Amino acid sequence: MTNPMNAPQSTVRNTAARAAAAGALTAALLGLAPLAHAAQAPAAPTPPPAPAFAAAHDAASAPATLDTLSRFFARDGAVAPAKAKPRIEGSTVPVYTLAPEFVAGKAGAPVASLDFLASKAVSADGRKASVWTARTGDAWKVVNIATGDDETRYAAEGSARLGGGTVFREPQIDAWYVQRGDRVLPLDPDATRAIGTKGTTLDRYRDRVRAAYGDKLPGSAYAKKGQAGGYGEQDAPAGAREETRASAEDGGSGPLGAASAATAAGALVALGAVAVAGRRLRRR
Repeated sequence: MTNPMNAPQSTVRNTAARAAAAGALTAALLGLAPLAHAAQAPAAPTPPPAPAFAAAHDAASAPATLDTLSRFFARDGAVAPAKAKPRIEGSTVPVYTLAPEFVAGKAGAPVASLDFLASKAVSADGRKASVWTARTGDAWKVVNIATGDDETRYAAEGSARLGGGTVFREPQIDAWYVQRGDRVLPLDPDATRAIGTKGTTLDRYRDRVRAAYGDKLPGSAYAKKGQAGGYGEQDAPAGAREETRASAEDGGSGPLGAASAATAAGALVALGAVAVAGRRLRRR
């Protein structure tokens, strides 16, 4: 073997040049790696403008909505409509839903997109409901009422667990999460079963939802067969979350139109929401 100390000067120079070039290339690649990864990092969902929250809260607390809520709370005979005396309590919150673009692996796509705004309604006997509002035309209108306070409760819990994160739902399994940066944490039992008590990384969560729903995105054979609409009412399991669509004859802000339907339920259809439709028994 040639002793480097005795090697010709030209050989030493060539070896040094190759080493320098290799080092420079390695440094360049290492320098570019964080940039490439950053380019793939998801953007944060765009929140609604501040006036939207006030407008949505006003729609939820309007006399016509409160009248509809009185009948909603009285529907099972637990309380008379006149005694329900519903009120809107707390702040209106944005509700984000797992985004099809994120599932498809689109570069920079946020993990979730805005679905609707929600306000918590409370009856005189303490029962709770969630009033969903969506932008229809130039106004925010009530498009749905659901039992319970999932939306506002998980928004508060997510903020406490991961301040500044995005609280979102994966409707296919009725799971709620909070995400910030590379971390995704579970907020309910369904989410815990999906990603564990300690949560997971954003990349692993993307891999999981891509495997579960990647073949059910818009344009897929699954969607073209019309299998993305979920269960009918007869298929809903016991304990399903009940919902009602606000309608003009019920004193609400009007039925779900094309725009509000796309806002309130578009992600469910786009991702083939089957389980969530079974869990949410709809009532007209």
